[in-house]
Amino acid sequence: MNILSGVYEKVVSKDSHELEFLQAVKEVFGSLEVVASNNPQYLKASIFERIVEPERQIIFRVPWVDDNGNVHINRGFRVQFNSAIGPYKGGLRFHPSVNLGIIKFLGFEQTFKNALTGLPIGGGKGGSDFDPKGKSDNEIMRFCQSFMTELYRHIGEDTDVPAGDIGVSAREIGYMYGMYKKLKNNFTGVFTGKGLVYGGSLARKEATGYGLCYFMDEYLLDNNKSFENALVIVSGSGNVAIHAALKASELGGKVIAMSDSSGVILDTNGINLPLLKQLKEVERKRIKEYLKYQPDATYFDEPKAIWNIKCDIALPCATQNEIDLESATNLVNNGCYAVGEGANMPTTLEAIRYLQNHNIMFAPAKAANAGGVATSALEMTQNSQRMSWSFAEVDKMLKNIMKNIYLNVSNTAKLYGKEGDLLVGANIAGFLKVAEAMYAQGII
Repeated sequence: MNILSGVYEKVVSKDSHELEFLQAVKEVFGSLEVVASNNPQYLKASIFERIVEPERQIIFRVPWVDDNGNVHINRGFRVQFNSAIGPYKGGLRFHPSVNLGIIKFLGFEQTFKNALTGLPIGGGKGGSDFDPKGKSDNEIMRFCQSFMTELYRHIGEDTDVPAGDIGVSAREIGYMYGMYKKLKNNFTGVFTGKGLVYGGSLARKEATGYGLCYFMDEYLLDNNKSFENALVIVSGSGNVAIHAALKASELGGKVIAMSDSSGVILDTNGINLPLLKQLKEVERKRIKEYLKYQPDATYFDEPKAIWNIKCDIALPCATQNEIDLESATNLVNNGCYAVGEGANMPTTLEAIRYLQNHNIMFAPAKAANAGGVATSALEMTQNSQRMSWSFAEVDKMLKNIMKNIYLNVSNTAKLYGKEGDLLVGANIAGFLKVAEAMYAQGII
């Protein structure tokens, strides 16, 4: 960074403790020097300074009562990052690691990801340091209802439309939407990822994982490769990971390893995906339970062990910074030729550089996992029209969106002299759309 180094240093001076946010800003700014030098109007209008400062940051107390009558206090967040191209759109994450810096990094990334979809949605993110694991349904309901008694003031179908993320599935969204509807006394499409019986969209649950594989399929084919007969590893075993694994398998790949926060299963015969889906989505069991039904599989009690497994294609779908330099080195040494980010920022900056320096095909999250939010926008459209489209219709639109995202970021990288570097292409393409909208709307 040269032109933008001063802007970045200002961010560091104000937010030095928000490491994930600083990492996200540094990664994006690393691609934008050429944009800054070619667009002096953006410098004069302080677009770069404004684009790293959220429009609004909301922090609030969330008191709730457990099944034993004990009162607990958690902290809730909503960061409304950028509304230049549409209402704030982004998920809610319930996890003990959640803090303002993580929510800001997610909202910053979301702004550019949403721009890449081509749909009119801005960027936002939210959540709480509440941990749903080990809680009863009633405890989760009481927490979600308390959370919504504050958040409802700040969201709306044309203002801010939350969705799910880590720790927030259809159950949590149902509880929050029910409370929102009661408080506001109206039935609107203010949440996405809703149940099908109350305004949800077919294919939304599958969209992020499917979209990742649609993007990777275009990328692979453009480089004379494919999923066909490829060995695939998928970190995580939540919604994104499971559906990425299912689509990768449908496209001809052999998924041999998956993980959760406790460990990794390796099944060289190919993961029994219907079984894994039952264990994780229905029974909510730890991934180690897979061994009871598939005793020939191997279990490692360290989630990071998945990156030691020989593969052709790696799809990190768990959480941020799960692939560090050591893991990237292991992937390269074991013959991996493509990495597609299903989670948000799952690869450290050092690991990204290492993968790219060793000619590994690298698909950045803000492009590759945009299918979820794209389908959320399609859910918003269906809600506005009081319509419900078929799975095939939504899936076809999703596939077209992911193909267009790939073409956009690939062509942008080529246009700016970085052919094949999809990270640069995604950062520039996403930034330009948001920046042009901000510039057109004046200093606000």
